[in-house]
Amino acid sequence: MILSSLTQAGADFDSHDLASFKERFDEHFPNLFKLFTALYGDREDCVERLINLITVALNSWQDRPDALKELDRAREATPNWFQSNKMIGAFCYVDRFAGDLRKLQDHVPYLKELGVTYLHLMPFFDCPKERSDGGYAVSSYRDVRSDLGTMEDVRALADLLRENGISLVADFVFNHTSNEHEWAKKAAAGDPEFSDYYWIFDDRRMPDAFERTVREVFPDDHPGAFIQLPDGRWIWSTFHSFQWDLNYSNPAVFNAMAGEMLALANQGVDLIRMDAVAFIWKRLGTTCESQPEAHLLLQAFNSVCRIAAPSLLFKSEAIVHPDEVVSYIDPHECQISYNPLLMALSWEALATRNVALLDQAITMRQALDPNCAWVNYVRSHDDIGWTFADEDAAELGILGFDHRRFLNAFYSNQFEGSFARGVPFQFNPKTGDCRVCGTTAALTGVEAGDAGGIDRFMLLYGIAFSAGGIPLLSLGDEVGQLNDHSYLDHPSRASDSRWVGRPFRPDDLYDQRHDPNTTAGQIFAGMQRLIAARKSAPGLAGNAIAPFPTGNTHVLGYTRSTDDQTIHVLANFADDPQDILAQHFIATPPRMTDLITGEAFHVRTGITLPAHRILWLSS
Repeated sequence: MILSSLTQAGADFDSHDLASFKERFDEHFPNLFKLFTALYGDREDCVERLINLITVALNSWQDRPDALKELDRAREATPNWFQSNKMIGAFCYVDRFAGDLRKLQDHVPYLKELGVTYLHLMPFFDCPKERSDGGYAVSSYRDVRSDLGTMEDVRALADLLRENGISLVADFVFNHTSNEHEWAKKAAAGDPEFSDYYWIFDDRRMPDAFERTVREVFPDDHPGAFIQLPDGRWIWSTFHSFQWDLNYSNPAVFNAMAGEMLALANQGVDLIRMDAVAFIWKRLGTTCESQPEAHLLLQAFNSVCRIAAPSLLFKSEAIVHPDEVVSYIDPHECQISYNPLLMALSWEALATRNVALLDQAITMRQALDPNCAWVNYVRSHDDIGWTFADEDAAELGILGFDHRRFLNAFYSNQFEGSFARGVPFQFNPKTGDCRVCGTTAALTGVEAGDAGGIDRFMLLYGIAFSAGGIPLLSLGDEVGQLNDHSYLDHPSRASDSRWVGRPFRPDDLYDQRHDPNTTAGQIFAGMQRLIAARKSAPGLAGNAIAPFPTGNTHVLGYTRSTDDQTIHVLANFADDPQDILAQHFIATPPRMTDLITGEAFHVRTGITLPAHRILWLSS
């Protein structure tokens, strides 16, 4: 029945394209069928919805530009292209870095010169002007914010980036929509079809039942998980009150969002960041996070894309327990993922000057499927959450709750002797929970004028660039951008301290980037060295990593190795020089060179590592 519908739908299709589609359909449909029926097989309309989904996929393939079909073939021939040591990621807000999408095209030569091969644009979709959550409250997945340009501008930018060897990454906000989305407006008006697109209840009985086990995510915005509509009904709103959770137990929602995803892929987007993956399936009596069906949904979306946009990759965003984070990383689910644990524990080690938790994470939690990759970042566009597992900390005699309170105090300049100038975010007086915001320069001491600030800055990026996977740079960090407190003057942003770490492009600092007598110039030169060293080091390809014992609680060590090269990374988190004794280099080559600076070391006599210094040693 489905194949018959497929043939009929493709009657006016190019024969070669239809044959290509059918080939991938034959390969991936059995798995899609299994997943779709596991999710929706108890519904009478399951087969009808599945036929509709395949029609959506076929129509999307028919609309897919020839250049992207050519890219599909190239990426299918080299499926691990994203694991190259030449991959360098960067992210920015379009308006804050360039003004709009057309002006961003003018910065492509700079991005290419810097060495960027992966550009992640923060959400550029149409959204409410004031209540947008930084673009994560989407009013339309088919339209761009009017001040940023049009979807045609997205296509033009994607084409230009592709010509320059840069992949375009975009957010796919699929847990929720804005309350101004067309679907949401119809649901609010009482339309029964679109009311079923969301979790809406007539009274508090079910909301009360769910909230017994569901945590508050943004307590400053609203208590619990639900908010009340003007007509008295209650709607699920995990995050802000203007972001309404989609109901994926309804297959019409899955099909609609699959269509939005494929339309985005056809604009030239190479990778999509799957936002808030942990929250997409709800089950009464649970936390409604990381439910088994959440994984089935991601796998089903992946199967649809393998049929209709085969080069598209997924990046998971799950700031949850480390076991849950890694559960989403799979060739059939999300091929790449943010690495929030490495990020958070790098900052933890910088504050404590002790690498025990970070070393433990690299030993226990860094390994991945060889066909997947981490995205390693020093900071994101959001806050820093201390996502280490309490049980991991307990193994080292650390009380998780108390340690998080110390880290929050340290990085928000509420701890004596702190070099950091961060800002607290979403303090919860009931739990004591909090996160921290700020730019890398603000959090490492550069903004405070601390003598070790630049070295700490380079230490953290030296780890992100060498620990496996794709390193990710916040554009502006490469010249030491500072915190921006002007958000306090903006009524709709004043209560969201994350904006402190989202400054406009610091033009004055970019003008100084080639002046070695300036802080911007020193940081830029250091970042250039890191990028050049990474791109010339085949040992940094892929994800394989092994601990390298240093015998020193202040010095992190790990080994990166491929068939072509072995690299030993040493990173001193202390504020003074630290020794690594000769005995730790018995199995290494006797003479090695730091790939970052070119400095040679005779390691058989041991090494003294200056404060905040990182080495990438190879023979």
